[in-house]
Amino acid sequence: MTLKLRSIFTCTIFIFLFSTQTKAQTTGKFIKASIGYGSSASYYIEDYGSQDEVDVMGGGLYLQGEYIIGIKSWFSIRPYAGAIFESVDKDQNVQNQPQYKVTTNAFLMGGKVRICAPIPWVAPFIEGGIGTSIGKFETFTPNVNFNKSTILMHIPFSVGLAVGRHNSFEIGISGYFHPAAKQSTGIFAVGYTFPLD
Repeated sequence: MTLKLRSIFTCTIFIFLFSTQTKAQTTGKFIKASIGYGSSASYYIEDYGSQDEVDVMGGGLYLQGEYIIGIKSWFSIRPYAGAIFESVDKDQNVQNQPQYKVTTNAFLMGGKVRICAPIPWVAPFIEGGIGTSIGKFETFTPNVNFNKSTILMHIPFSVGLAVGRHNSFEIGISGYFHPAAKQSTGIFAVGYTFPLD
């Protein structure tokens, strides 16, 4: 009985002490800036012949800004705009083989929602949404030949951790899926959130 009362008392104190910090995590309006590394790959498992040691995946700089509307401590709406700039190393030692590559060089915009565990200091989150990419997409592999400067729909998906006293810093892994170009872009990024209220 004593152990049960001690547990209830500890939980009550914990909730009381951290309730203001928990509420401050995502309620209100914020701006988030992110920077990271993006890498694009084909949807398919490809056989590149003698190029299996050549890197055909594009890689490069990722930038993004978000306007955050915090509805609840665990739920927010996030319109975003960003960019991905990728290239592929050209290997001149490969003879009589096509120069396969998968790259994305585009501006991104759209909207997503975040569900977050309202925990101070370390808060795991998951995000999803829909958006538009404007730019050049190249998926040249044995199974796909897509090379266009166009506007495409993309589907963003992210998981990560918001860390710090007010969860201002973020570390996350994101995916931007471009079904029309038969490619996806994986992102590792860090971000910082600035309060507007």
